Amino acid sequence: MQIHTGKGTIPVIVLLAIWSVSAIASLPGLAISPILGDLNKVFPKVTDLEIQMLTSLPSLLIIPFVLLSGKLSEGRDQSRILAVGLSIFFLSGVACLFLRSIVGLIVASCILGIGAGMVIPLSTGLVVEYFTGDWRVRQLGYSSAINNLTLVLATILTGYLADVDWHLPFLVYTLPGVALVLSFFLRRRRPAPEPAQSIQLRHRRIDTRKLVGLMLFYFFVTYAVLAIVYYASFLVDDYHIRSSFSGVLIALFFLAIMLPGLYIDRIIRRLKSWVNFVSLLSVAAGLLCIGIFRSEAMLVVGALLTGYGYGIMQPVIYDKAATIAPPQSATLALSCVMAMNYLAVMVCPFVVDLFRELFHSHGEHFPFLFNAALVLVAAVITWRWRRNFTLGLDEAYYKE
Repeated sequence: MQIHTGKGTIPVIVLLAIWSVSAIASLPGLAISPILGDLNKVFPKVTDLEIQMLTSLPSLLIIPFVLLSGKLSEGRDQSRILAVGLSIFFLSGVACLFLRSIVGLIVASCILGIGAGMVIPLSTGLVVEYFTGDWRVRQLGYSSAINNLTLVLATILTGYLADVDWHLPFLVYTLPGVALVLSFFLRRRRPAPEPAQSIQLRHRRIDTRKLVGLMLFYFFVTYAVLAIVYYASFLVDDYHIRSSFSGVLIALFFLAIMLPGLYIDRIIRRLKSWVNFVSLLSVAAGLLCIGIFRSEAMLVVGALLTGYGYGIMQPVIYDKAATIAPPQSATLALSCVMAMNYLAVMVCPFVVDLFRELFHSHGEHFPFLFNAALVLVAAVITWRWRRNFTLGLDEAYYKE
């Protein structure tokens, strides 16, 4: 069976190889989350700082290696960079299964962050290399959907594995081994060159102004929706709802992010220049639902609306990043944009705490209401400049 790419066709096995890379892009830090509360018992002499280093240091290392991978891929064979990154990712994950000291786990997790950082930009870079036009938009949507679905399923799996043994959650870090095996098919089938009418061929170098705009916009929307990930559990406790419900909200949030990716091309054709405006309204409405209402049903609605709006914007931003660079620099442009995701993850709690102090508000609903207000302001700006490259979308944008 052959898959149409806009440049010709590729075998299904090549598409599966590309999807397998998308599936593992969000795994770093996942295995640790179900066992953080138990690590003080497993390692009674460790400090809270050491436990926090298991998650913070790998995330910190991902950012520079995402950028390095993007730079190394410029004009080079991406399959080799992918193989090296996957090998580091896989081997460090295997090592975590057998390590018995907190220092060893920290070192292995940092090495894992290096490998993951090399792989992450290629999860979208490979899509851009092999697909073009409407086919690329569609596949970027699928990539986003696969990424978030894997995150949900793996989180559920690691929760069960953690109940058996604290080492077993690290099994999810062996999934890059599957992608490593499939990556050999990428070497056997190189991507076809961009067609003469491609938007990418209009650029000799990356359009820096547009890239910076996309980076700032992606950072903002990612920061805004992270309120659910960071603060849902505190809000649920404050509302005296069972603690497990926060996990349900977060899982539904990621599922909602996944859904638009399955038909993102149809959403774009329908909304056109209004795509970001409508998406921001969805995010704002979702955050307001969570911050205002106390019923479980409205909290679910809020998580779904927030995730759905973000799920529309994410692949659109990725596709825009690909079109502002020549083919050999597309992965570098994508790596700059994707680094903003991890930067937002790192700074979100600090930004929220800063404004909590400024407004003297320490209620658990504050992060949701404050971020909803920011998103509403952004929606108004987007409505005003909906023809702008970053904030809007031209009707003919994807018609190459």
